[in-house]
Amino acid sequence: MSHTLLQIDAFTSRPFGGNPAAVCLLDAPADPAWMQQVAAEMNLAETAFVVPQGDRFGLRWFTPTIEIGLCGHATLASAHALWQLGRVAAGSRIAFDTASGELTAEPDGDRIAIEMPTRPMAPGPTPDGLIEALGATPHAVSHGVPARAHGNLVVEFTHEHEVRALAPRFDRLRGYDFGVIATAKGSGRYDFISRYFASPYGIDEDPVTGSAHCSLAPYWAERLGKTTFLAWQASARGGELLVQLKGDRVRLSGHAVTVLRGELTV
Repeated sequence: MSHTLLQIDAFTSRPFGGNPAAVCLLDAPADPAWMQQVAAEMNLAETAFVVPQGDRFGLRWFTPTIEIGLCGHATLASAHALWQLGRVAAGSRIAFDTASGELTAEPDGDRIAIEMPTRPMAPGPTPDGLIEALGATPHAVSHGVPARAHGNLVVEFTHEHEVRALAPRFDRLRGYDFGVIATAKGSGRYDFISRYFASPYGIDEDPVTGSAHCSLAPYWAERLGKTTFLAWQASARGGELLVQLKGDRVRLSGHAVTVLRGELTV
């Protein structure tokens, strides 16, 4: 049996930008060990597995090393794949059942909009050795609510250029049990910028991270006094996100581009 497999660049309007995700379209649920092997073979930040469930879809995400509970860019890529291949009528809303509950996707002009749960943060202590691992000193550190709830910290820097210039010691970051979202207020057209270091999850730097913005949206709403943002994730590939905080949900809109389509034959 073969399965349709696509590689899609999410949160970008140009090929080879944004965050690449593999999307594997299944006819029935698959063995998690097999899905993990496929994700390791693809060796992308995330591989998404989509299976029809009546008028909905089951959706799971794997990094090359572990299954994760929430992934924005691979959700956006999955919606793009379903519409592009005609598995769902163009313009129709898509509901995904996931480990993080129901996630939805729908067209937003020429972008794709997905809705995800917020991941609130609150000020907390700086973990031992983090400044040395980052090679820079943030002026604020926040933890998930409750502490470590989402497996990430938010570290805020005073200036945008500090975030762009970060050159972490990934060997040290791998020793923690949390990822690090580095952020600063933006200049020019962007309200804020960020980078995401996910070494404990097998990804030293994720190019564009939807789930990180589930924390950044409420974080910056409190600081900027607004609920709609244009954000830039300043990785080497880079990606743009339109972000809207809606109560306990975050709406993320972005473009997607298919760069590869084939058949997984094993």
